[in-house]
This record gives sequence, C-alpha cells and structure tokens, in this order.
Amino acid sequence: MAYVDYKTALQVDCSVQAAHDGVNRMTKALLEKDGVNWRQKLPPIPTVPVSAQTRWSIPSAQAPGANTPPATAPQGERAKVLKEEGNEFVKKGNHKKAVEKYSESLKLNKECATYTNRALCYLTMKQYKEAAQDCTEALKLDPKSVKALYRRAQALKELKDYKSSIADIKSLLKIEPKNTAALRLLQELNRA
Repeated sequence: MAYVDYKTALQVDCSVQAAHDGVNRMTKALLEKDGVNWRQKLPPIPTVPVSAQTRWSIPSAQAPGANTPPATAPQGERAKVLKEEGNEFVKKGNHKKAVEKYSESLKLNKECATYTNRALCYLTMKQYKEAAQDCTEALKLDPKSVKALYRRAQALKELKDYKSSIADIKSLLKIEPKNTAALRLLQELNRA
C-alpha cells in the first residue's frame, strides 16, 4: 500500500518531499474511496527503528534507552493525528486553528515537517518572527530542509533582514539550483 510506504519513508527522513506529496495524494484518494473511516482500513504503518530515524542527528544523552520505553509509540501516533488535523485546517484556510494543532503535535514529537507547516501558518498570519523561529527549529532537525530555508527566507525578508534572507536562499539553491520560487525570491531581494 503506497500510503504506508510513504509514511514509512517519512519516519526515516522527514525531508523527502516526494513522500510528503505522496501522503497528501494518498490521503485524498483514500478519503474518496473509503470515506472518513479510511484510516481503519489501512494495514499498520511499520515503525522504523529509532536507530534508522535518528542517524542524521547528533546522538543524545537518552540514545541508549531510546528504543526501550514503549510509552513513546502512542505519543508519536497522537502527534501524527494532530499534525494531520492541522493540515486539514490549513486546507480550509483556518490557520489559527492549524497552529493550535501543530503546537500540540510538537509538544509530543518535534518533527521537521510540523515546524515548517506551522511556519507557513505564521507567514500567512504575518507573524514573521514566529515563522522564522519555527524554520530555525526545523533546520536543527534537518539542515537541508528546502521548505524551512525558503519559508525562513520569506519571514526574514518581511522582517527586513535582507542579508540573512539572501543567505538562506543561497543555501537552498545549493541543494536545489533550479527552484523557481527561490530564484524569484532572490530577484526580489536583490531589488530590495
């Protein structure tokens, strides 16, 4: 089942844009096919071992015990549900409610994509300082997150910190040289 594969891929590396797009696509398709209870018809999403999930991050002091307490599994599930509820609010244009859901989700599980999603809401609500902070948190989790770099550049531009904004866009373009949105933003910044 593709949805399960995409979700598994995201546990390993939350920066895989194709997997995010795939999850969104599958959610829509499954909703149309099975209605609101589509999740109950899914095969279980395999849990990726913590060792595979965290191989990019600096090993923390809790690392040795990280795979022992089973209490964290439902917490991760709850965080995922909250994040998806936040995504639904974004689709409806209710960014304030989405921020609440993302914030609850982040209390349970600090995830790169949840930070960049909340940053998008903050940008829409013209809360540029908060947007920039969320992107910085996302970049701590995934230094190559194109979304985090782009959204922080947008926020910094609005905060009139053009130098830092240009630096973020240049970092992004090293990862994705043909990113049209970033190239366009860089043109605007060079005129600012």
